[in-house]
Amino acid sequence: MEELANRTGDPYQTVATEVRRLQAVQLVHIDTAGRTKLLSANESNPYVRPLTQLVLMSYGPPLVISEEFGAVGRIEQLMIYGSWAARYEDEAGPVPNDIDLLVIGRPDRDDLHEAALRAQQRLGREVNVTLRTRGAWDKASDGFTRQVRSSPLLEVRYPEGDALGGTREAR
Repeated sequence: MEELANRTGDPYQTVATEVRRLQAVQLVHIDTAGRTKLLSANESNPYVRPLTQLVLMSYGPPLVISEEFGAVGRIEQLMIYGSWAARYEDEAGPVPNDIDLLVIGRPDRDDLHEAALRAQQRLGREVNVTLRTRGAWDKASDGFTRQVRSSPLLEVRYPEGDALGGTREAR
């Protein structure tokens, strides 16, 4: 719980109180290993899945990616792919260690790098950016492109809900 308190910036006692409340309504399990408390979602609780979706859309990678990359000019489309998108689409597997992001357009690479670092800091996990121009993405038939296209893709939208279609100029 100490790590959770550090990541949220809340006092340990506040986090502990909220975790106890979640445990009381059977939304989380707490296992102990020595002095460490390990929290996990109680997947058998019917409220866990919809609450998880709500939290992810409200505070998770799609929103953070949208906010951090939304100010980068000349992006036509953003898509999360890989293990994070697969778990989001309910494919079984381990918790993702990173977020794979496909950027379509011609943005400045330094701006992309800075946005990825900001998103990484907020999410607490690495954000890996793959950049393709629209033409290269539309025409490509290499192994990487075939794999990404045949796997779950989550299109990221701007915070105000507008699609990323069309080239945006830098703000």
